[in-house]
Amino acid sequence: MAEAHQAVAFQFTVTREGIDLQLSHQALTEIYLSGVRSWKKRIIGLKNSVITGVYPASPSSWLFVVIAILATMYTRSDPSMGLIAKIQEHLPVSQSMSTQCQTLVSAVLFSTMLWLLLIFTMRMCLKKLLSYHRWMFEKHGKMSNTTKVWVALVRIFSGRKPLLYSYQGSLPNLPVPAIKDTVKRHLESVRPLMDDRQYEHMTKLASEFESSLGNRLQWYLKLKALWSTNYVSDWWEEYVYLRGRGPIMVNSNYFGMDFMYVTPTPIQAARAGNSLHAFFLYRRKLNKEELKPLLLRSAVPCCSYQFERMFDTCRIPGTLTDTVQHWQDSDYIAVYHRGRYFRLRVYQAGRLLSPRELEFQIQRILDDPSPPSKGEAKLGALTAGDRIPWAKARVKYFSSGVNKRSLDCIEKASFFVSLDDDDDGVTADDPASLDSYAKSLLHGKCYDRWFDKSFTIIYFKNGKMGINAEHSWADAPVVSHLWQHVLSTDCFQLGYNAEGHCKGEVDSSLPQPQKLNWEIPPECEEQISQSLAVAQALASDVDLHVFSFQDFGKGKVKKCRVSPDAFIQMALQLAYYRDQRRFCLTYEASMTRLFREGRTETVRSCSNESSAFIRALEGGEAAHVCRRLFHEAAEKHQHLYRLAMTGAGIDRHLFCLYVMSKYLGVESPFLKEVQSEPWRLSTSQSPMHVEMFDLVNHPEYVSCGGGFGPVADDGYGVSYSVLGENILSFNIACKLSCTDTSAHAFGAQIRKALRDLLQLLIPNQTEFKTEEKRPEAKKDL
Repeated sequence: MAEAHQAVAFQFTVTREGIDLQLSHQALTEIYLSGVRSWKKRIIGLKNSVITGVYPASPSSWLFVVIAILATMYTRSDPSMGLIAKIQEHLPVSQSMSTQCQTLVSAVLFSTMLWLLLIFTMRMCLKKLLSYHRWMFEKHGKMSNTTKVWVALVRIFSGRKPLLYSYQGSLPNLPVPAIKDTVKRHLESVRPLMDDRQYEHMTKLASEFESSLGNRLQWYLKLKALWSTNYVSDWWEEYVYLRGRGPIMVNSNYFGMDFMYVTPTPIQAARAGNSLHAFFLYRRKLNKEELKPLLLRSAVPCCSYQFERMFDTCRIPGTLTDTVQHWQDSDYIAVYHRGRYFRLRVYQAGRLLSPRELEFQIQRILDDPSPPSKGEAKLGALTAGDRIPWAKARVKYFSSGVNKRSLDCIEKASFFVSLDDDDDGVTADDPASLDSYAKSLLHGKCYDRWFDKSFTIIYFKNGKMGINAEHSWADAPVVSHLWQHVLSTDCFQLGYNAEGHCKGEVDSSLPQPQKLNWEIPPECEEQISQSLAVAQALASDVDLHVFSFQDFGKGKVKKCRVSPDAFIQMALQLAYYRDQRRFCLTYEASMTRLFREGRTETVRSCSNESSAFIRALEGGEAAHVCRRLFHEAAEKHQHLYRLAMTGAGIDRHLFCLYVMSKYLGVESPFLKEVQSEPWRLSTSQSPMHVEMFDLVNHPEYVSCGGGFGPVADDGYGVSYSVLGENILSFNIACKLSCTDTSAHAFGAQIRKALRDLLQLLIPNQTEFKTEEKRPEAKKDL
């Protein structure tokens, strides 16, 4: 109980001689430093609020405006055209204030109003400028004069040195597309998937919807768009993520992977020490808003609101719907090891623990011989099973006493850490090791992760690590930015000593990590077992295959004057057709972060053009015909992607119309049919932040990106990454219970499709090199 005594600031006992007061200097110091840290954060937050609030101007520009007005008045000119005199007339001043002083105060007030008016005007101008999206539809490398002028104006109105959230007030709102445009594009997207009779039926439903109910729903939706910041995001978060009553493990959460060919250290605690320190360095930058906002073409800002709930966030189960709770900065993390939960403080005396000290604390947990409490070992299975039983169990068994205190500790932690006892990752002589590594990150043992936390970091015994993220609070690009920043900081900034340990010294007075206590009744243990059975059945049905494709990468694809993303999507369409002998509705995620609080939109990659190309290729048409059809299909795909990014996609609009119809209590056969369409091929590109890695001098520092579980019972989920110029990686998921799908067979079809497409575009292409894995090597940096 030493750590409990350290937490008490003072104790007193009553004796015959009086009251004996004992003060704990260490505890009082901790309280004082904690308060100082909290006030520092508040002051920084206030300063950043002011800077962001006046952006694209700066606070110092106020002084410039005041001096300019006063200087003009000194020349006996009136820049206010009588407004300063009017302000002076109505100024409530005391009799003691001189006329000169009144004039000065009036001039300052006028200058301040003028300054605020200029800020408002600049923001409105920037907002209008950012609503221009024609630049995205221009051919790569060819910029019109209009776009050149637009880029110059955006840079002029964008100010200097923006903070992470500086652009938020200047971003345009997501527009509501016209009903006729959405219906037309939907009919076009389903044409290759339907025969004439089915298509005629869908056309009839669409026409009836467009001419009647659609206009009514559209009116309400436009009203919502006027009232809210983003007409999609709140409903998307609630109905797609939080109202789902099935398990979020596999079905919703996604994962990110470590380096493929490099393990910076084989020491589990050391890898945790460095990377945990890197996570909190990132959080410090995030709190100070020092992270640079994402700019497309170095000029066009993207929305940053998803970063707000990255740390100190947890999904809370409910019977009808879950909620996402976000707390103030916590100074600890929750750690799981061998069935036990620990609270590990990462700050001591107001400072962040060094990597070496964090390694020391993690090693203490690894060496702790204490057994789990009764019912504690598999408690995490509650977060992996169905949501309603977990919500009821949370209310019944975790609403008071020691269980509530321990659960609060986990939910309010900065994030969750799982220390695995298994070795995992890539081994040179076992290609299947990537598959088992990915499955471990996706679901683990179904009880050794806390799937409700915003993200869980998994450390394996051999020094490998990975991340599992909950989906409702943010999309993969935001988590990817965090993850790749940590990987880069771990290896290229912090490093390890010759023995593989973290650098630095250890403060031996650090308190022991605190083991959490639980009192789990038998009824709760029964619910844990039931949730675990549901989760294990789901996890055992996942067929996951991960591979890196090294025959060629985006460098060679770009020489063919084709977008790498369009090339990969056409390869996926070809691979799916060869695998299933049919086309399917295909989901590709694109972002809508050009708009405030934008998240994602769907690109329907299976188009009339792509299906025409594949039929021609598989039908043995001449190569020049297939090449022409391929370029038409790739160009069409790029056009659809640009439409999705600029707010002209169809699926989020149809989704909101469907939700609105439910609120109004009306039925639409067209919307019902649309929402029942299965996505048998769901795809997403994992972004690679190349600025964080030097892949020219250190090509071995590449990851296999990340992945997600199967979306449809009879379909595939495919996540892919473009790694540098020469490597592509793929994560393929499907269900073993479906006899028509196989992740490994589909992977083989993707490899073949990629080679066949490049052979088509470059007929004289020599034999492809054989895929081989580079040897994994420990690097001492």
